Amino acid sequence: MKVIINDNRKIFMIQEEFNAAFPYLKLEFFSQPYSKGGEPTLKTIKPNSKTLGECRTLHKQGEITILDLTTVADLEHSFCDIYGLEVQIFRKSGRAWLETTITNNWTLNEQNTQGEALSKGT
Repeated sequence: MKVIINDNRKIFMIQEEFNAAFPYLKLEFFSQPYSKGGEPTLKTIKPNSKTLGECRTLHKQGEITILDLTTVADLEHSFCDIYGLEVQIFRKSGRAWLETTITNNWTLNEQNTQGEALSKGT
């Protein structure tokens, strides 16, 4: 999948595209770098009604190609390094969402498959 990045796109649009491809993963946008093991708060998570232009430091237009074999770390770095967007991927586990920082070397497909397995029967 290809995600178009420009200042006018809303966060929820990116999240919906991502969730359609990976239903057991969640992409969150942050106002500051996400600290490993740190608890996200409403102050740091950007509301999904915001535009990308309101959330980033680099105002470059383009696209990010997201493949099943893309690792979490590579995707998060691409958003940050190329477009100045701080993002974090979370994996569904039952009714909870777990940060993927410990398993950020896993592919998106591996994360999504694990999320599905952990969420069966909830």
